[in-house]
Amino acid sequence: MNKQFIKATEKACSFDEYIASPYLRKSFELDFVPEKAELSICGLGFYVLCINGKEITKGALAPYISNPDDYCYYDTYDVKSMLVEGENVIGIMLGNGMFNAFSGVVWDFQKAQWLGAPRMSLEFIAEGHDKKLEFIADESFKVHPSPIIFDDLRMGEYYDANLEIEGWNKAGFDDSAWDNAMKAETPRGELKLCTAEPIKVMYEIKPVSVKKQTGGYLYDFGINTAGVCRLKINAKKGQKITFWHAELLKDGELDFSSTIFDGPDVQFYKEYSQKDIYIAKGEGEEIYIPKFTYHGFRYVFVEGIEEEQATDDLLTYLVMNSDLKRIGGFECSDEVSNTLFEMVKRSDLANFYYFPTDCPHREKNGWTGDAAVSAERMVLLYDVEKSWREWLGNIRKAQNDRGELPGIVPTTGWGYNAWNGPSWDTVIFNLPYELYKKRGNVEAIKENAHAMVRYLEYIFTRRSGNGTIAVGLGDWVPVGRHPSDYVSPLAFTDSIMVMEMARKASEMFEAVGYEHSKAFADSIYANMYETIRRELVDFSTMTVAGECQTSQAMALYYGLFKENEEQKAFEKLLELVHQNDDKFDSGFLGMRVIFHVLAKFGEAELAYDMITRKEYPSYGYWIETGETTLCEAFQPTVKCGSHNHHFLGDIGNWYISAVAGLRIVNSEKVLISPNFINQLDYASAYHDLPKGRVSVSWKRVGDEIELEVKCPVEYEIKIPPKYASLKISNK
Repeated sequence: MNKQFIKATEKACSFDEYIASPYLRKSFELDFVPEKAELSICGLGFYVLCINGKEITKGALAPYISNPDDYCYYDTYDVKSMLVEGENVIGIMLGNGMFNAFSGVVWDFQKAQWLGAPRMSLEFIAEGHDKKLEFIADESFKVHPSPIIFDDLRMGEYYDANLEIEGWNKAGFDDSAWDNAMKAETPRGELKLCTAEPIKVMYEIKPVSVKKQTGGYLYDFGINTAGVCRLKINAKKGQKITFWHAELLKDGELDFSSTIFDGPDVQFYKEYSQKDIYIAKGEGEEIYIPKFTYHGFRYVFVEGIEEEQATDDLLTYLVMNSDLKRIGGFECSDEVSNTLFEMVKRSDLANFYYFPTDCPHREKNGWTGDAAVSAERMVLLYDVEKSWREWLGNIRKAQNDRGELPGIVPTTGWGYNAWNGPSWDTVIFNLPYELYKKRGNVEAIKENAHAMVRYLEYIFTRRSGNGTIAVGLGDWVPVGRHPSDYVSPLAFTDSIMVMEMARKASEMFEAVGYEHSKAFADSIYANMYETIRRELVDFSTMTVAGECQTSQAMALYYGLFKENEEQKAFEKLLELVHQNDDKFDSGFLGMRVIFHVLAKFGEAELAYDMITRKEYPSYGYWIETGETTLCEAFQPTVKCGSHNHHFLGDIGNWYISAVAGLRIVNSEKVLISPNFINQLDYASAYHDLPKGRVSVSWKRVGDEIELEVKCPVEYEIKIPPKYASLKISNK
């Protein structure tokens, strides 16, 4: 792929001056029928590609969302079947994307040194009958402003249909009045073929209600997810239709409190956030779909339409996410749990646009901590290998000279100071580890081994005088508190996460034969293990620093206690749970482990009740209050940040592994260990291993439990001691 880029304008779009997305056009003649034809394109930030009037773009927001100082992604298309003998036309539209992310003020994206007008690089080659035609993007391409007069990844898109140019991307069009493209500065990043799954429309939703309100009409689509709306309308020429997207209502009207930021530097959120505009040309039925943005929403408030236009067919929700193959699932006899599992999946996918994001509305950032705590669940449910490995490459590029990782990737340099820390940085360990354990993939280990060693070297220099580590963020969003008002001390959560990183690194390095790296990881593990036990545990009561659910559960889950200490340490955790009326009281680190610990020590029934009960705080409470995706935090009111987050979704993993009892030991071995929850008549789960599907289901038949297992690899059935008295028949 060549590194010659072209652009249409010197100026870049901003809030102060709208610069239209450009059309780019190249007409060329073929005097042969191609036997082979290939086109490669890098569009910064996004592109739409047409051949002879037909759009062939792989999906939405192509080619990828990245820091162009690190990687500039391109896609390659086989275009042989689209070409004809005679005149052919390549038509392209460019959007701002991450290259000109001028709205990303909170994270300093507006200060990026790469900021500028969209640009592209392109290579074309056609061969056949001993003839060849090849060219690259240069000044011979013709350019013109398109109808997209404003676009921003986070804010939205404005489209004026009156500016459409009929036939602009087809043969026979006269482009003599168009300008020529100009050479653009060569981006600093490495050109790289995108291997991540494309973002596609997965399904469509019609509104469940349309209500007239002051100034417009409120469309309710029934669920909170992510994507765009397709507009279909017969309108008057010049009619301006505005769509505001949000996930909440307050007193029956659109509430933006969870999807915007507020403050002197981000006032534009109130005017622009998740707003699309369409200006009609008034020529029969018009259809519009935004190309260079997406939104997280359930509700849309539409301004500028007449009553007869406010039909169910006006807007259709096009639900989008990365096209990940589903490889796992769960269901049971309790509709509360089934609903919660669907909410987990919906949150996972609404927050997967090439890589895991923290929310699909106000941020759209690749927060590393969110991905780290969701890693095991994601690899159980979806084939994430390609997308994860692509994103891991970007994470490695973001690692600085000291070995530090930022809290978000991609980044301009924001997120190294305070907005990171071991609980976030563990992403560089967790993702390769889960690919290795569940998929048998060792390539991800090899790709990231050096970054893991560099990180361990760095973080070990951050020890305090007593050997513990306290850097960055801790047990984020504790129940009912400010997100950073942790109960579990940062010195504990950071230290134990470093210990766990070292343990996983040792196992991975052993798998690929990196003996010296394994020995180094083992030394880090041993040091942190002894330090935490010495400094942060009261062995007279087996109580961990903080005396809280998070500290106690993490210590048990990550193996801090010796076998003869575990029962007493668990009794302390149980005491803390009972003191809180059998309700959880943790942040996202504690929530990742507490239900697994309870199940391990025979209290799966308690864990199930804590999850499904209707009273606050619980996941069941979210259903009671009308949520359809997972919230960012457990708060007694709706003010819990985003209402579409995925980092509290490990209950999906718990349902599969603890309730159905399907536990992937590794890609060649499975443990079947179900908990026959009293509230359930049946439960089942499946996961597609590399060698085939493993499934487990159990149901009550009279006074017996009927257990059925199908597994293509070695497996062991181990019934928890609590159910030893039950009569269990195996099929």
